[in-house]
Amino acid sequence: MLQIQGFVFNFASENTYILYNENKNAWLIDPGNMNAQETQAIENFIAEKGLKIQKILLTHAHIDHVLGLQWAFDKFNVPVNMHQEDQEVLDMLQASGMRFGMQINPVKVNVEYVKEGDELDLDGEKFKIYHVPGHSPGSVIYHNEVQKFMISGDVLFEGSIGRTDLYKGNYDQLIEGIKSKLFILDNDTQVFSGHGNPTSIGFEKQYNPFLK
Repeated sequence: MLQIQGFVFNFASENTYILYNENKNAWLIDPGNMNAQETQAIENFIAEKGLKIQKILLTHAHIDHVLGLQWAFDKFNVPVNMHQEDQEVLDMLQASGMRFGMQINPVKVNVEYVKEGDELDLDGEKFKIYHVPGHSPGSVIYHNEVQKFMISGDVLFEGSIGRTDLYKGNYDQLIEGIKSKLFILDNDTQVFSGHGNPTSIGFEKQYNPFLK
């Protein structure tokens, strides 16, 4: 049985997640920790649970989701999974930081690209990958069919969707991707978003004003 622990980090109230199982194997998803206190919160949880981080997953590479990426890679020395279309977004991290008055060094990590139709495996627990661009060019969803939940990044929120006014954003593309790839899933599929509270596919079908 998989467990998920969320942390709310940085100036954007971004959700960082740790996904783990009874074997204490774990994935770190969207490390947004930006200071010593936030980093300590992750380290304390990992130590308390005795977890072994085996992968770092990115739903996308916007600044608020990768502020802790270099720390995570250096600390755990494991591959970073992301979609190739967001590599250019990650490469723009320094420039993005300047817009927020932050000095950030270029990220140097070992990236292993994932794409639509790929599957990731955590001790037999399978995660399907859906490429749903529109918020960023390489936004992906990590979906576990058996336990009926997904990590959606900034694609889908409780009552909202990701911004589409950012670099290579596309409103129509995002709406189409959500409807064709996510809304075909079971209504009770939980959605763990990049910001805000968890929601469900059924709730968003019924109440999300962007997806009526």
